[in-house]
Amino acid sequence: MAVSRSLRALCAGAVFAVSSLASAAGDIVDTAVSAGSFKTLVAAVQAAGLVDTLKGPGPFTVFAPTDAAFAKIPKAQLDALLADKAKLVAVLTYHVVPGAVMAKDVKAGAAPTANGKPLNITTAGGNVMVDQSKVVKTDIVASNGVIHVIDTVMLP
Repeated sequence: MAVSRSLRALCAGAVFAVSSLASAAGDIVDTAVSAGSFKTLVAAVQAAGLVDTLKGPGPFTVFAPTDAAFAKIPKAQLDALLADKAKLVAVLTYHVVPGAVMAKDVKAGAAPTANGKPLNITTAGGNVMVDQSKVVKTDIVASNGVIHVIDTVMLP
């Protein structure tokens, strides 16, 4: 799959400090499923055909919107997004940064995404924002990366 190859190639070429991930049991997808608050995200990853990629070796940093974040999108708009595979892939890969970036290593500025369009990360007053999404939980470690929970779905 072209998306898988390009995502893996981007991850291989990214320059990030990669933390040790040996203590995690499940991969990004399994960890999201186990958390129970990412049902819509997991369904979207399945619909986009990105499960195998996100179960791959990585490492990946995923800014993961919760079910509550997806609920902020009007139902008709969310249904249309889930039905448009190309757009869905573009949105989901915008939430993925190559490498395993732990919260302590996050710096303000532009961060490359698997989508190719950079995210804008800001840090102020103890809060970290990724575009217009607030990071609400950090450092959920998986065997192939890390998940940071965000409160809003980011649209590239």
